[in-house]
Formats: sequence, C-alpha cells, structure tokens
Amino acid sequence: MSTRTPETDAPENPSRIGFKRKAAAYVSLTKPRVMELLIVTAIPTMFFAQGGLPDLWVALATVLGGAAAAGSAGAFNCYIDRDMDKVMNRTKKRPLVTGELTPREALVFSWLLGLFSMVVLWFGTNPLATALGAAAIFFYVVIYTIILKRRTEQNIIWGGLAGCFPVLIAWAAVRDSVEWPALVLFTIIFLWTPPHYWPLSMKYRTDYQLADVPMLGAIATAKTVSVQVVLYAWATVVCSLLLVPMGWAGVTYTAVAVIAGAWFVFESHVLYRQAQNEALTDKKAMKVFHLSIMYLTLLFVGLGFDPFIGSPLMG
Repeated sequence: MSTRTPETDAPENPSRIGFKRKAAAYVSLTKPRVMELLIVTAIPTMFFAQGGLPDLWVALATVLGGAAAAGSAGAFNCYIDRDMDKVMNRTKKRPLVTGELTPREALVFSWLLGLFSMVVLWFGTNPLATALGAAAIFFYVVIYTIILKRRTEQNIIWGGLAGCFPVLIAWAAVRDSVEWPALVLFTIIFLWTPPHYWPLSMKYRTDYQLADVPMLGAIATAKTVSVQVVLYAWATVVCSLLLVPMGWAGVTYTAVAVIAGAWFVFESHVLYRQAQNEALTDKKAMKVFHLSIMYLTLLFVGLGFDPFIGSPLMG
C-alpha cells in the first residue's frame, strides 16, 4: 500500500497502478456526483413530458447517453483545470493531480465518452436530443471551463446553463420537441444554480483565491453573497410555480413546489441574517448548499409523480 502524500511526494507512476484503482480513477474523472443532477432531473422530466410512463428503451438511452455526456464534460473539465486542481484542497485528490491518470489518458477518455454518448442518444432517442447533448458538453467545456471560469464572477451563473440541459434532453427524447414547460424546468435549474453553488464557494474561498478563480464567494463579502442567494432563491421558487398557470402542474407538484420552496427561501433568509450580523460560519453556509440539493430533489420527485395523481389544477 502506498504511503505517498500529495504534499510531500511526486505523483505516482500511472503504469504501476492496478486495474481497480485505474478504473476508479476513470470513474472519478467523470464527477459522479454531478451526474446525480442528471438522474434527479431527467427521469422525472420524462415522466412529466409523457404524462405517465415513457418508453423503456428511450428512457434507458436518455439516462445512459445523458450520463455519458455529463461524464465526458466532467472529464474534459478535469483535464483543462488540472493546474488549478493542484492548488485547491477540494480537488487535490482528483486523478490527474495524484498521478493515477496521465493527461493523455484523460483527454482520450473524454473524447471517447463524449462520442459514446452521442451514439447512444442518436440511436436510442432522436436527433434533437442528441444535438442538445452535444450542446451541453460544448457549453460546460468551452463556455464555462475555458472562457468564463477564470475570467468573471458571473462564471457559475452562465456556466451553470450546462447543468440545465438534462431536462431539455429528457423532454426532447420523449416528445421530439422543446416546449414551454421544458424551458420553465430549464430556467428553474438555471436560477437554482447560484444559490446552490455560492454557499459552497464561501466555504472554499481560500481555494479559489489560491487558484485565482473569481468565484463570487471568494471575491465578495458574505453580506454581498447572501443577498444574491436570497434573490436567486426567490426567483427559483417563483419560476417553479409557473407550471401551474400554464396548465401543466397538478396538486402533487404544486404542493411540493410551495412547501419545499418556502423551506428553501426561509433558510436562504437565515443565511442572509447571519451574514448581515457577521455570524455566518462555513458550516452554516454549507447547510444551505445541502438544502438546495434536497430542494431540487423534492421538486423533481414531485414533478415525476404529478402525472399519476389527479389532473392539472388549471386547464
């Protein structure tokens, strides 16, 4: 067993790493936790778009192809940001930093996984869903990672659009179109991303400062960040309720959107009050980060169950 530590020793020789560790390193490269967003949002969206159970093979192709696309984007991100990852405590165990993978291996894997995702989506869904999958990879890799991340404090706002694509891919896979409800779901995730990520960036502000990344939580005061979190939380919840007057949402989704949304907004205001009173700690900020994940999960679970319980509240 290796006793190497990142702080004292050079990275390991990739040729000496066993198969299991190598495979685990490739999995880590795809950022599996980011893939959870795909599962949490894409599957319920397919149920909602279908108004019931979607075609099994279309659903499987959407999940597999979408997960591969997200994994490819994550791997490209790790390849491009490997210099930054070396100086950040949060990312120092990524496989390109530890030496479990070489940059060439990561780059080849990124391309192959991306091509695989396109093949799965093309043959398992339709050209529109495939094009949206390609757009998601392009947006995360080029627009966010290469262009925005190191240049502007607005990076996570516009770069976060990449994380909104799974709902469009799922909707297009089922209905071969992008309709207004899909755009509402897209906007919900767009507005949700800043109040989700900025509390995390507050905790890791030193990391981002060392890496010279202008994440808002690293360059602005907690008071400023907390105001933005509250505003975006309110905008997210209001947007989530648009499906009701549009005649799509039933009692299940509406109830979850109202109750979970009220919880999300309340905790955002708690963070705001603590920040204004200079009593905000990293632990308290991370509470909102974890809560935001729970909020989005509950909202989309409600979305998935909605077609099976009652009918839309407004016709």
